[in-house]
Amino acid sequence: MLRLTEIKLPLDHADDALRDAAAARLGVPPGEVLDITVFRRGHDARRRGAIALIYTLDVALRDEAAVLARLEGHRQVSVTPETRYRLPPAPAVPPRHRPVVIGAGPCGLFAMLILAQMGLRPILIERGQVVRQRTQDTWGLWRRSVLTPESNVQFGEGGAGTFSDGKLWSGIGDSANRIRKVLEEFVRAGAPEEILYVSKPHIGTFRLVSMVEHMRATIEALGGEYRFGTRVEGIETDAGRRLRGLHLSDGSFLEADHAVLAVGHSARDTFEMLHDRGVYMEAKPFSIGVRIEHPQGLIDRCRFGPQAGHPILGAADYKLVHHCRTPEAEGRAVYSFCMCPGGTVVAAASEPGRLVTNGMSQYSRNERNANAGIVVSITPERDYPGSPLAGIALQRELEERAFIAGGGDYRAPAQRVGDFLAGRPSTALGSVVPSYRPGVTPTDLALCLPAFAVAAIREALPAFDRQIKGFAMADAVMTGVETRTSSPLRIKRDETGQSLNTPGLFPAGEGAGYAGGILSAGVDGIRAAEAVAASLSALAPAGS
Repeated sequence: MLRLTEIKLPLDHADDALRDAAAARLGVPPGEVLDITVFRRGHDARRRGAIALIYTLDVALRDEAAVLARLEGHRQVSVTPETRYRLPPAPAVPPRHRPVVIGAGPCGLFAMLILAQMGLRPILIERGQVVRQRTQDTWGLWRRSVLTPESNVQFGEGGAGTFSDGKLWSGIGDSANRIRKVLEEFVRAGAPEEILYVSKPHIGTFRLVSMVEHMRATIEALGGEYRFGTRVEGIETDAGRRLRGLHLSDGSFLEADHAVLAVGHSARDTFEMLHDRGVYMEAKPFSIGVRIEHPQGLIDRCRFGPQAGHPILGAADYKLVHHCRTPEAEGRAVYSFCMCPGGTVVAAASEPGRLVTNGMSQYSRNERNANAGIVVSITPERDYPGSPLAGIALQRELEERAFIAGGGDYRAPAQRVGDFLAGRPSTALGSVVPSYRPGVTPTDLALCLPAFAVAAIREALPAFDRQIKGFAMADAVMTGVETRTSSPLRIKRDETGQSLNTPGLFPAGEGAGYAGGILSAGVDGIRAAEAVAASLSALAPAGS
């Protein structure tokens, strides 16, 4: 087949327009086109009154060779590349110990799947609960202000991404078709097939729950084993610091010489344990801020104009960035993070006495508000020098401030944008009804954030309003705090995928500082499984 890129058609084009456009691009009669597959579909909304769809197509022709020879060198016509993921070869000799995966988020899930598909019968250790029980525990916080520290938005089967928008796009490169592998496995597990071709695919929380269960059943059928409600409390190494096993919270010791560390960005006690055991890690930049909510209709009209509400376009998103110039915040970037069209702001705490927010959407994206993090970049050198764990200490401090400002019962501190810009506390909210549950307390968000972050966001909001009219509307609601944009540290790995000073430990995913979001975490889980397989093969006896 031939790959055609940048095919541009009107939003409401006829069914046969794709065939005609492909034939025109290739200079052949439409009858010469035997088959068309949409590989990617996006939209160009730069002209709101004439929004266009942009396609990448894979086309089968009667005489592909002749057309390809005639169009040799054409920038938008080429041979369709291979899209199938190829499993790495399994070790020739079964390993002495089954490989272990720590954490059941997207990274751990795909590490398990690849290892299981290779016949290596991996074991997964997850501190949280199965996804259905975890959902009930999470609703306990949202509805009754009861936090279950080991089963919540952060911990449990599916990871933090389960209670999110289910976004499945990323800016990472991929020459080995790992991205395609992630998407195809999600479709097999029940995701809509459109995630294979729309430019910004998403799934939504409810679908993710059943998909995670389906993938668990697949892994178990291949010989994988899950151990829920079990936390890794220590690691054992030999004299050369090579991993030899894991101490578990049930009091047992699991012998293991290959373990994928996929614990997510909120496993703070695990990071502390690893740091105490001397596993090399270093602080890395992350971002802090708030969640902001607007009427979804306002965002739709600003982005899509008269085409707002079109079923192909759905709820509009946005991506904003501002580079600060004021003395208090000079050199910092403020940007939108994890934008959730037609979604809700959710309680995402995992530690008692601390409060943190996140955003979530269902597949339909039909809630009344749009929300996004508005966050400020921070760095270890400037904001939390010292220990690799200093970023965690800062997160905890801000989350404790938010818990107190909200009233000490997991209600979140909130403020109208008009009051925030004027530097006065909110005593009531306006036309935008906050979606956060178990509820909000009108207050002053300056109580929860460093002064530089307050100054940076105050500078950024009017700049964002120039891009999306109404973004700085007085009644828009800001809810605090957003602190877990990414891991505050990186557990560095070498070219073999193993810890720099603890061979056999394979740091991966968001928690280790190598991913940001469901898709990139899943891809990194695949990489980690490949690295485990390569290490097992290298350790196999000579001549085996």
